[in-house]
Amino acid sequence: MTRIATVGVISDTHGLLRPELLELLKGVDAIIHAGDIGSPEVLDALRKIAPAHAVRGNVDTGDWAAALPLFDLFEVAGRFVYLIHDLKTIDLDPAAAGIQVVISGHSHVPGFTHKSGVLYLNPGSAGPKRFKLPISAALLRFESDGGIKTEIREFRDDRKVSRRLF
Repeated sequence: MTRIATVGVISDTHGLLRPELLELLKGVDAIIHAGDIGSPEVLDALRKIAPAHAVRGNVDTGDWAAALPLFDLFEVAGRFVYLIHDLKTIDLDPAAAGIQVVISGHSHVPGFTHKSGVLYLNPGSAGPKRFKLPISAALLRFESDGGIKTEIREFRDDRKVSRRLF
């Protein structure tokens, strides 16, 4: 029987961890960060909540970021997940490779779609407000019947200046 798992999915934090995001991530089984992390302290804080998978984004530089992969393939509750920052740089056919979920960031535009039996998810940006794009993150629930429920949560940004934790 496949274990049920709830996974928090974020991207493009750019060094900012909002209290609302940390609240959303409480109780998840794992966290996935699709790059543009911004600082090693972000990963340290996330790993205190749950095991975390992360890839390097285009703004992740320095020694701490060099250790991060550009892409990652791992298993969650019996399903294969492929993680990459910029979906435009993917160099494989996920459906042919037996991958069930592809997670990316970079665009700051939240959304998900299904193509050839693969769920493609971009959680949007959980970091600083950019243009008129929402501040968002996602939750994935891997169900015992093989289904994957996807939920994108948007956060209000009532403050003119976001408080940086790091």
